[in-house]
Amino acid sequence: MAYLPIEDYGIVGNMRTCALIGVNGSVDWFCCPNFDSPSVFGAVLDDRKGGFFKIAPELGEAPVQKQVYWPASNVLITRFLAQSGVAEIIDFMPVSTSQHPHQHTELIRRVSCVRGVVPFILECYPAFNYARDSHRTELNDQGAAFISESIGLQLSTRIVLERDGPGVIGAFALSAGESATITLGELGADRESYHPLSEAESDALFEETVSYWRSWLSQCTYKGRWREMVERSALVLKLLTYEPTGAIIAAPTCSLPEELGGHRNWDYRYTWIRDAAFTLYALLRIGFTNEASRFMHWLEAQIDPDDGDWRNIQIMYGIDGRKNLEEIELKHLDGYRGSKPVRIGNGAAEQLQLDIYGELMDSVYLFNRYGEPISYDFWTKLRQMTNWVCDNWKLADEGIWETRGGRQHFVYSKLMCWVMMDRAVKMAELRSFPSERVRWLETRDEIYEEILTKGWSGERQAFVQHYGSDSLDASNLIMPLVFFMSPTDPRMLSTLDAINRPPQQGGLVSDSLVYRYNSEQFSDGLAGQEGTFNMCTFWLVEALTRASWGGDRRRLDQARLMFEKMLGYANHLGLFAEETGPSGESLGNFPQAFTHLALISCAFNLDRALGDGQ
Repeated sequence: MAYLPIEDYGIVGNMRTCALIGVNGSVDWFCCPNFDSPSVFGAVLDDRKGGFFKIAPELGEAPVQKQVYWPASNVLITRFLAQSGVAEIIDFMPVSTSQHPHQHTELIRRVSCVRGVVPFILECYPAFNYARDSHRTELNDQGAAFISESIGLQLSTRIVLERDGPGVIGAFALSAGESATITLGELGADRESYHPLSEAESDALFEETVSYWRSWLSQCTYKGRWREMVERSALVLKLLTYEPTGAIIAAPTCSLPEELGGHRNWDYRYTWIRDAAFTLYALLRIGFTNEASRFMHWLEAQIDPDDGDWRNIQIMYGIDGRKNLEEIELKHLDGYRGSKPVRIGNGAAEQLQLDIYGELMDSVYLFNRYGEPISYDFWTKLRQMTNWVCDNWKLADEGIWETRGGRQHFVYSKLMCWVMMDRAVKMAELRSFPSERVRWLETRDEIYEEILTKGWSGERQAFVQHYGSDSLDASNLIMPLVFFMSPTDPRMLSTLDAINRPPQQGGLVSDSLVYRYNSEQFSDGLAGQEGTFNMCTFWLVEALTRASWGGDRRRLDQARLMFEKMLGYANHLGLFAEETGPSGESLGNFPQAFTHLALISCAFNLDRALGDGQ
């Protein structure tokens, strides 16, 4: 089976796990029962060994394939259109709620014929534990069961199935107006609870699932421009939320490459502390206070080092709060289009990244201001952490981009240490909390002056990536967003102009798309290249938007044009991967929460700057 482009996938889920479903009707990524469980279908990482679950029409001609989401939901429709017939598959995963509890994770696939008589082929070939575990296949009265050493799946259907090696196949035909429902669920102890769904039962679950997503989205308070894209981004963030804890994963996939055939392949199925401030800001801005509250309480539970050493706060955690994220290479898998190695786990969890302390404190400050007041006990932890940063902000670290070429004094890391001090002082004053106010103010000012001295290049007329460097870094676009520099300060405008040039002229921008840094000028310890970073493009748009506050209409027009061009790089469903490649293709893990967070923030502030009638 040939690889699909990364952008040719949609995603469905139940806030415990999710499935990537291609425009060809194939489930090529599915981890069960949770986001970070081993994969059951992983064809996106190895099209021969990874496993897949495909339902597709046999129309005798290449059909036009289209995917859309049912409006205001995460219910996916895949359509196949040809002269001889039209068919569609509706994919969704019921969400467990108090009103409608669902005991097991279950993927529901409703197949229907819209016109003509359409034959279909069903193929289901699980490959448990990233294709490392064998399993037995049993045909039964409900369909077929696939049972491995650690987990079992039940494929429930009235379609007649035949064993085919480790999997099953089934052929069936539907006439116009007819439909069939196939479900795949985690096999529990009570096998009698599994049965092929009647169409009435299927309809009820469909309506229940659509109703859930529409009810949730109705809380969104955003009414500005690009509302549909903002709402889709919100739906993505909710889909990537692990409901039992409120943690939001960075992406539901692992090892999708940042360069085709390259080595920059990482596991993003975890929750980054760094995302906290961006997450809280985006959710609170558009009305999702409950999600912001649950995420904040999850964060609070993580920042409690056992030995009192705040250096041991990790940059990322498992969705259940676990710390051990050992990085392992799966050498038996070929990787997406030959992009090796395939990695699970993430060794960056053990890196020192000083920026996370500032991002954490900023998120608490935002939540305390726009959400709910924090407790004194929580403040006691934050106070200890602030004092630790006072003692350690001068350390070199691996930085925001989790480089593996050795520690540096990254400007962004110092900037976020400044944010830590600034928000701690403001929080203490706002809530009259006890604090080391004088010490924090002195440290804040010392960091500020050091950045202006060591982080500024007179030759480049820009803030640089790290001390002693002349290389630019898109992370410095955050400076006006966190109120470190005025967006119209001459140094900020000069940095903005330096970044907003093509790489051939020393900048980081190619046709409105932004690279994180110039990998030819900075050794990040990794081989190969990467695409432009979608999140950074939205950061540039926000920086341009804020730079226009002094009445610079040119920058505001440029920001709008850049933003709207960037929306054109979303896939057909409005989803963004981590990066965009040189031919406009999606690269990296997909869809990426950070990009959708940045889109929401960007749309909110750009819409406000444009005002009415523009």
